[in-house]
Amino acid sequence: MKISDELASAIASVTEVAAVAAFDWVGKQDKNAADKAAVEAMRNRLNEIDFHGKIVIGEGEIDDAPMLYIGEQVGKKSGSIGLDIAVDPIDGTRMVACNEKNAIAVLAAAPTGTLLQAPDMYMEKLVVGAAAKGAVHLANPLEKNLEFLSSALNKPISNLSIAVLDKPRHQHIIKTIRSFGANVITIPDGDVLASLLTILPEHPIDMMYGTGGAPEGIISAAIARALGGDMQARLISRDKAKGDSEENKQLAAQEILRCQQMGLEIGEVLSLDQMVSTSDVIFAATAITPTILMDGVSIDAYSRISNTILVNGSDRSLKLINNRYFN
Repeated sequence: MKISDELASAIASVTEVAAVAAFDWVGKQDKNAADKAAVEAMRNRLNEIDFHGKIVIGEGEIDDAPMLYIGEQVGKKSGSIGLDIAVDPIDGTRMVACNEKNAIAVLAAAPTGTLLQAPDMYMEKLVVGAAAKGAVHLANPLEKNLEFLSSALNKPISNLSIAVLDKPRHQHIIKTIRSFGANVITIPDGDVLASLLTILPEHPIDMMYGTGGAPEGIISAAIARALGGDMQARLISRDKAKGDSEENKQLAAQEILRCQQMGLEIGEVLSLDQMVSTSDVIFAATAITPTILMDGVSIDAYSRISNTILVNGSDRSLKLINNRYFN
């Protein structure tokens, strides 16, 4: 089933309304309020579109409403087209709260049954562009992957640039990459944008590596599948990602149970095809604050301006949509 251009445009409008809603909270030091505003705007717009869909990976389970929770039905029951939805209403809530760059609203959609359904938990991710497809593997030591990446790209290791989230859990990874001679691009939050920049050949990131959220991971996999990049991932329990405190151990036990219920195994390497089993996938991202690829939302007394990237895997296209609405 090919997702029509009309439906793809409608999906792009979902991240647009979420970004505009979140913009009201930029710099106000309340990331939860920003996230809530984006969620409500996203849900309302999804339920206006003529399709029937399900959130296969989002922000937790039904008890955590009003988040767009895993298993939530969206769209219209009468819709003739069925879609899986992977969503992160704001990738970079802290950046919205602190008025920092690179906060975006993101969503991926594909025909029913083609996106991996997984719990909202941590995920280790390895993303490369088309030129390095098949060259690296999560089962390899990081140093070996740098060697293989260097060979695939015909670049000396000293010229490689690896994007890593700047988190305490990644300090040993950052140290390893630098000691091996490659360059590290640290990002405070928001690894979906880093994945997109890795896959676009004109940008300097050669690989994105590290542990972040699983919803962002499936969305990144959708980008890779749509644009010819490559990605591997594995689910990581909270105690392994954040430390083995008693609270983290209890949460990890719940994650293990949820994975078993979904037929998933924590620590198993997931291929790109396992995460997104079709090229007929749509990815949309609207900038809330300015990014390297597009300006953020702008609102004045006369109009509202938004900027959205729309990726369509069926024809491997990327469109930049600049919308201006006059009051």
